[in-house]
Amino acid sequence: MKKYSISKQALQRLPSYLNYLNWAKRENVKNISSPTIASDLKLNEVQVRKDLAAISSTGGKPRLGYNVDTLISDIKVFLGYDETDKAVLIGAGQLGRALLSYNGYEDYGLEIVAAFDVDNAVVGKKFKGKPIYHIDMLDRVCKKNNIHIGIITVSAENAQEACDKLVECGILAIWNFAPCHLVVPDNILVQHENTAASLAFLSMHLREKMKNEK
Repeated sequence: MKKYSISKQALQRLPSYLNYLNWAKRENVKNISSPTIASDLKLNEVQVRKDLAAISSTGGKPRLGYNVDTLISDIKVFLGYDETDKAVLIGAGQLGRALLSYNGYEDYGLEIVAAFDVDNAVVGKKFKGKPIYHIDMLDRVCKKNNIHIGIITVSAENAQEACDKLVECGILAIWNFAPCHLVVPDNILVQHENTAASLAFLSMHLREKMKNEK
């Protein structure tokens, strides 16, 4: 399927569509329309129609809408979920172990093959079947497994050092859970998960909502 350029906002909506369609499939829904998707997800109908038209290989049919199985496949192909990318994780603390515990990443084309740490209390052990190596093994494991994605779950003060090690090992994309900005070369992709910013957003809107309801 040809991949079209879509906006960042549309790209961020695609996983929500996929989750919804997977639910619809479990409910034995065979075909579904963009107005139905928009209504159930509380989104703008025109917006949903444009998003799906940009990635659909067949297009929706009048009155029938989209074939659910085909649309699921189209979204997975567009997002690259049909191929599995291997990743490594630096920081086998509580957050790192929580990510290692999650079994759903493979549905999104991601497999965490190993974790790395410097704490002798965890190095050499396995967690949820994933080996935890000393950080000195990072380069060897990355090259052996042809890994290009790194996940950072260390503290803010150690995040840049972890980032530098990943870049040195040939990592091209970094998923950063540390609450800090990372300095990387121009060819390295970084996705920050800023929980503090998300909490601030929720808190602000909650205060506004409660104030308006008084």
